[in-house]
Amino acid sequence: MGIAMIVTSIPLLIFAIVFSKGKGIGMIAGYNTMSNEKRAQYDEVAVCKFTGKIMYGACICLWIIALGELLFESRFAIGIGITLTLLMTIFIPIYTNKNRDRFKKTKNNG
Repeated sequence: MGIAMIVTSIPLLIFAIVFSKGKGIGMIAGYNTMSNEKRAQYDEVAVCKFTGKIMYGACICLWIIALGELLFESRFAIGIGITLTLLMTIFIPIYTNKNRDRFKKTKNNG
């Protein structure tokens, strides 16, 4: 199972690198189905960079779980990886929905 997680993390790492450079906006779900008017409202580089950070986090969680299983045979490391994954799953939607204009080019403070 650990090897499968490492293999799975390789594409995540590649996508994280691409997104961190502000590229690959078309690969983000939902963005490519928006109308051109709605797309013009969003800061594409900011969206890509945030998505890249999410991908790095997922990749790190997978590595912690895989290394805990393969190298250390540690349930503690596996637990940490799973806990971090759950925390990310809770934190990311709260962070992005707290301020819905977070990634818009012109923020409405009114």
